[in-house]
Amino acid sequence: MKTIRLLLVLPLLVLCAGLGGCFTGTGQAIQEITVVSPFDSSDGNRDNFVAAYTAFEEETGVAVVDRSAASNEEWKNKVRDSFGEGSEPDVLFFFTGADADSLIRNGKVVSLSEIRREYPDYASNMRDSLIPVSPVDGRQYAVPVNGYWEALYVNKKVLAACGVEVPGNNYTWEQFSNDCETILSCGYVPIAASLGQVPHYWFEYCVFNHGSISSHTLLPASSNDGVGQAWAAGLEDIKDLYERGYFPAETTTMTDDEAVGLMISNRAAFHLDGSWKLGWYESNAANIDDFTVAFVPAQGSRAATDIVGGLSMGYYISQKAWNNPDKRDACVRFVMAMTTDEVVSSFGLLSMTALKNGTTPSGEIDKLSLAALELTKGCTGTVAAAQDGLSPGARDALFADVPRIVMGQISPEQAIDDSLAIMYIG
Repeated sequence: MKTIRLLLVLPLLVLCAGLGGCFTGTGQAIQEITVVSPFDSSDGNRDNFVAAYTAFEEETGVAVVDRSAASNEEWKNKVRDSFGEGSEPDVLFFFTGADADSLIRNGKVVSLSEIRREYPDYASNMRDSLIPVSPVDGRQYAVPVNGYWEALYVNKKVLAACGVEVPGNNYTWEQFSNDCETILSCGYVPIAASLGQVPHYWFEYCVFNHGSISSHTLLPASSNDGVGQAWAAGLEDIKDLYERGYFPAETTTMTDDEAVGLMISNRAAFHLDGSWKLGWYESNAANIDDFTVAFVPAQGSRAATDIVGGLSMGYYISQKAWNNPDKRDACVRFVMAMTTDEVVSSFGLLSMTALKNGTTPSGEIDKLSLAALELTKGCTGTVAAAQDGLSPGARDALFADVPRIVMGQISPEQAIDDSLAIMYIG
């Protein structure tokens, strides 16, 4: 079945045709630009990304050297290192939080205001109020494609076999715990997760459950202050789920791919992930109708319909490419072509967006996507990820300690303080 991710190439061709091709300041056609993104073969939007830049190549004659790779902490570090080594890409699709601070602080990427002085229509189809602002200097740098939400993917087939109802909009932590106990007693894995590789989704919501929208993005000074105590309580909740046997037995050592494999093989019930994973389910599930998305169970003052989400990634143009008259125009036109209303819609009709006109539906919509659409419509509040405020080193240290926390080898408080020492002391 064709889904909302049908490739929308024609409008992009029309745009490029109006650009008249990409040329250098000397009148010579640019041969290639290098682009780095996380849209590798495992990403559900890989086909959309390739189709969009292929259309750009065909219309302009500019070859796109695609250096995409899977997004993880190692990839982020390699990207940042490339800028320090002078081997940075011309265009980068990257995060807009603390991960990009060093690039901005060191003058490695170009601000929208500088680009617009020469190209006033740059990102003109976006609402400026929703384009992320860097805390480093209060300026905007990245042109967002689509935002994200994080929610609970649900295997309805497993729930039905256990006599458990699909979670509703008022799903509580107590109901979730009871459901997990029932699912476990029926011989299934309640929660598919790799705590050794990607513990951050559960970290976000478990911490959110002990805070609020206004406090979630605040960073603790130590594990003893109010925010630090919320973080410790959230980590204790993850440990409790682990001790109850709700995660896979190998959760501290298995890969994320192995964990998610439990969902599509109908061995697990719940999987917490982002909107970007929806395309993966559509591509890999034997029957997409067996899956849906639901709000993450809530406790405390948080409503289940309050979600983690935002506009966390976008296109940057490197200062090095901007300073090269043989590449500047090509890079600008590339970003403009990759951020049209039509292309952005193809990447994420159901995601948050900065488009003035919103995303544009096209093609049939499967039941999983319909559920995602209902989820985005039904959310009552959004908050950015708390982890985005941590420095890369501090975040790496905290999440590397999650397996040790759940196995009782280190306390949440110690892990938090060790992470903050890296953040504040270095």
